[in-house]
Amino acid sequence: MNLLVLIIIFTAVGGILSVLAAAVFLLLRDEHREAVLPHGISFAIGALLAVAFWGLIPEAFEQVKPEQFQTLSGTILVGILGFFVLEKLLIWRHCHSGHCEAHTDDGHDHQGHNHGHSHSHSRAKSAGALIILGDSIHNFVDGVLIAAAFLTDVQLGIVTSLAVAAHEIPQEVGDFAILLDSGYSRGKALFYNVLASLTTVVGGVLAYFSLEDLHDTLPYFLALAASSFIYIAVADLIPSLHTKTDIKTSLQQIALIVMGVLLICLLHNIAHSVTPG
Repeated sequence: MNLLVLIIIFTAVGGILSVLAAAVFLLLRDEHREAVLPHGISFAIGALLAVAFWGLIPEAFEQVKPEQFQTLSGTILVGILGFFVLEKLLIWRHCHSGHCEAHTDDGHDHQGHNHGHSHSHSRAKSAGALIILGDSIHNFVDGVLIAAAFLTDVQLGIVTSLAVAAHEIPQEVGDFAILLDSGYSRGKALFYNVLASLTTVVGGVLAYFSLEDLHDTLPYFLALAASSFIYIAVADLIPSLHTKTDIKTSLQQIALIVMGVLLICLLHNIAHSVTPG
């Protein structure tokens, strides 16, 4: 299959389909959604960390000379710091847990995010618009990173896409919660989330044409992808698991994280074992 077609398909899987899957979660009753979502978050953590440390980082280091190792490691560090700054500026971290909302009736932000301290409906609408903008940029970057992985290795691109989809589903559920709380109807919330997810495909296609002949830069895009997944898992998703500390819940979280790691590692190893050469 043509590489560009694969990139389009799997960026769509990581973007549009994750939105539709999140929309299905919204059809559940509130108490059921809150019960299911933490399990998805735990699995996403394992998937993200596995694709970063088992796939992206080793692949990146294989493509550079030893004297470039420090620069590549620095790229991962700069990437993590950069995503922190972008999250601050664009409000990337928005509600990764089912019970969290951007604003409540008293106007306060339950995650500590300050959207202007306004209690007005128009300000809540503005917060919703900012989230759509931030999610669009985030999805565009995801598309570039998926394409970079595909341009390096098709199987690496596939597992990278799966990792993106794994973490996007609980994130998209959070997006819906914020948009609905900001006054958007269910139809409009779905429309704007799908529209934002299309930037994943746009990013993938543009990256295909601009990165195809720039093989020397691919290891650094892979390092950037790894830093993105590490940051999301460690800074956004893991803290949400600490709200419950009982033994049963903790063991469930650990088991699902391990399942996420094992699944990605298994898929990665199977994919490479069936690859000629």
